[in-house]
Amino acid sequence: MSEQNITELLHPAFLARMKEMLGEEYDSFIKSYEVPRTYGLRVNTAKISCEEFEKLVPFPVTPIPWIPNGYFYPEDVRPSYCPFYQAGLYYLQEPSAMTPASCLPVTPGENVLDLCAAPGGKTTELGARLNGEGLLVANDISASRTRALLRNVELFGFTNAFVANETPARLRDRFPEFFHKILLDAPCSGEGMFRKEEALARDWTPEKSQELAAIQRELILQAADMLRPGGQLLYSTCTFAPDEDEGVVSWLLENRPDMELIELPSYEGFTPGVPEWGNGDPRLTRCVHLFPHTMQGEGHFMALFRKEGRADLIGTMSSTKPNADTRKWLELFLKEIGLKTLGGKPFDWNRVETRKDKVYYLPPLTGDFRGLTFLRNGLYLGDLKKNRFEPSEPFALALHKDDAEAVISLPVSDECLTRYLKGETLNIEPEEAAHTKGWHLLCADGYPIGFGKLVGATLKNKYPAGWRV
Repeated sequence: MSEQNITELLHPAFLARMKEMLGEEYDSFIKSYEVPRTYGLRVNTAKISCEEFEKLVPFPVTPIPWIPNGYFYPEDVRPSYCPFYQAGLYYLQEPSAMTPASCLPVTPGENVLDLCAAPGGKTTELGARLNGEGLLVANDISASRTRALLRNVELFGFTNAFVANETPARLRDRFPEFFHKILLDAPCSGEGMFRKEEALARDWTPEKSQELAAIQRELILQAADMLRPGGQLLYSTCTFAPDEDEGVVSWLLENRPDMELIELPSYEGFTPGVPEWGNGDPRLTRCVHLFPHTMQGEGHFMALFRKEGRADLIGTMSSTKPNADTRKWLELFLKEIGLKTLGGKPFDWNRVETRKDKVYYLPPLTGDFRGLTFLRNGLYLGDLKKNRFEPSEPFALALHKDDAEAVISLPVSDECLTRYLKGETLNIEPEEAAHTKGWHLLCADGYPIGFGKLVGATLKNKYPAGWRV
């Protein structure tokens, strides 16, 4: 933004409040609006290591100092056009927005909730940390945004996700003290995103923070009620407003005395919370603000809580049995592609469930999901057709490098990959395919992108129309 644009777009009440909050730092804060925004991506470490990613990535990247698997990339690069993006190897995300999920210490095998999850940026990091173990519940109250959330969960290849479209109140009633870790990235006034999204600056009003803070106070109490003893809750916003930040943290500390505010990791540029911006509780210094004049990113706020007590890693194991037809045709397909593992783990037939003619692979741990509105429970494997099984695109993306034998792997720069992602039929040289016919995984440098069926030298494209580039 230019100086003139700042005057035009930023509300005088917002500027006055920020000047009061920041004091001597105010001028540096205002000048940050003249600096171009930063662009970032976060590597899906469940599929590829950062070391391998750095070797393969076909465009320039620079590590983000405070995100172990985060990278800056230049503004003129379009990473979403790269086949590695369609393989779910990374997620495009503003660097500050990566920080909350990075600071929540998720351990494989836990029950984890992302309460306001769409479009899925933070969900995808939590799921990558679980690495297929435990249960990931990703919820959003908006039906349209939940569809975008599901797409990103499927793109990252998770086999243990429950994607819900529910009110937080209904989830609280169903899952009291159920989750080991909860992320609440609350709906907020978005002041930290003004440089990135000018519409937020135009729509801002002095009353907006108070209205949203009332919603946030309700949400954080509901989240705390779903956290099991010993569990951790990370509350975050992308705003600077004290009512929505320290004010909400103060509210939780006053109303849930079993919730303890704990220290977050410290990095250069992180700014401690200010007790006077809340109820004066000195513990509020354990919160963290990310300001655009101190970090290479936009604005964010975080607070990490721990509930008193002990969290035992106990969950209900999924236990189902596929019907005879499902087992017969799915086994034939798995044999055809030479499946060795699914997401690097043994295929578990106790997790296979058939609903009508659709086949699903349930999470290893489960909860009481009856009566809840949801888009997906586990991984959608594919469909039972007449005398055959036809795999889904999410199944392809759940497969990791070396999970299957029937692969056609092309360099990421090969134009055939782009043509495949557009839905075109490909001509395949005999030496490029594992077998002379049948189902194959098309891969970019070994990383699966989707299925195709080889007939002679022709690979029939099975990439879904709704996913095409």
